[in-house]
Amino acid sequence: MNGVYQAALQLQEVCQKSGWSFCFIGGLAVQRWGEPRLTDDADITLLTGFGGEEKYIARLLKSFSPRRADAVEFALRYRVLLLENSEGVGLDIALGALPFETNAVKRASPFHFPTGQSLITCSAEDLIVHKAFANREVDWMDIGHILSRQRGKLNLAQIRSELTPLLELKEQPEIARHLEQLIKHHAGRFTRIKPAKPKNKNAGGKSNLGGRN
Repeated sequence: MNGVYQAALQLQEVCQKSGWSFCFIGGLAVQRWGEPRLTDDADITLLTGFGGEEKYIARLLKSFSPRRADAVEFALRYRVLLLENSEGVGLDIALGALPFETNAVKRASPFHFPTGQSLITCSAEDLIVHKAFANREVDWMDIGHILSRQRGKLNLAQIRSELTPLLELKEQPEIARHLEQLIKHHAGRFTRIKPAKPKNKNAGGKSNLGGRN
């Protein structure tokens, strides 16, 4: 994890010195909002907009190495630039331009580590949107942990509002149904049943337990 963390700090430094808008997503954000787990790369959303991606790619290639020979062409086609640092740690850079990506970066905030350093990560709500859209087994596992750990703190309306148009583009409405099932499941796991009041054996209909129920 230390290698990934150091690689993320290197990438963040390049982005900040360049005056770019960005936030970390993926496994590093899971460390903050969900159940910490091992991750072998650093994922980031970098706001490039549509049409100006080449200047961002060129700057990043001055600091990091491509992971494939056609990295530039691949990035322009699939909007993901695949790089690595000098230690071989993978850096997956999503070239963001969609409204959701813009909103997610605006809502991002620093995650402070015990070392005193910090990484700018997306919010818990936006991480759930990212994970649901990716729709892999590991993503649903992460979502479950986020729902459990952040129970009662999440803006569910925001999650639904951001996810709906993305799923319309993807044409996979079943993802939304699966997410709602998970939300219901994790809410139900923590629902506490109030104990029944003891039956009053005294006159007047009042308990003699002093409200200790």
